[in-house]
Amino acid sequence: MWALYRRDLTLSLRVGGGAAVSVLFFLVVVTIVPLGVGPDLKLLARIGPGILWIGALLATLLGLERLFQADRDDGSLDLLLTGEAPLSLVVLAKAAAHWTASGLPLVVAAPFLALFLDLSPTAIGAVTLTLAAGTPALTLMGAIGAALTAGLRRGGLLVPVLVVPLAVPVLIFGVAAADAAVTDPAPFLPPFLILCALTLFSLVIAPIAAAAALRAGEG
Repeated sequence: MWALYRRDLTLSLRVGGGAAVSVLFFLVVVTIVPLGVGPDLKLLARIGPGILWIGALLATLLGLERLFQADRDDGSLDLLLTGEAPLSLVVLAKAAAHWTASGLPLVVAAPFLALFLDLSPTAIGAVTLTLAAGTPALTLMGAIGAALTAGLRRGGLLVPVLVVPLAVPVLIFGVAAADAAVTDPAPFLPPFLILCALTLFSLVIAPIAAAAALRAGEG
């Protein structure tokens, strides 16, 4: 599993830029939205957590279509399906590599991009913490969509359609927890704990579901 993780991480960073592309797309989203809503700093500070979370969701979708498609094209997927390692653990290793290459850089870049939205230090810390807890769930749910479309031509066009509905609960509680730290409408801890629970739930369910989708697609 460690060898598979290192292989996928190396390929993710080498093909398509990996972290650089995700952060660049994240930056584009964060800078374009303020141009659309206007220069009102109070408004930007209020909607800033939502902007950062939407940007993180869209950036996470980049490259998901190749999570299994590349292995299918070069025949590696057949070896993984017939190998001794449980397929669910294979999915987990590949998802971890994708998150390290695409999701982790978003978490690191979030505090710097939050300055564009005039967020307070407390809000910046809350958004960064919620992204660190929630982006793994986005990647794991994305693995399900990537597995379902691995055998389809132009399946990458369907991945966002499949993943975004699954990611809505993560987005809701991630933004709710960050908003609680910004405007203090409710305690921060309850939505944050629900967000962590969604990530743990995805950690258990997503590898199994993605493995079943891969077997069904190759069957």
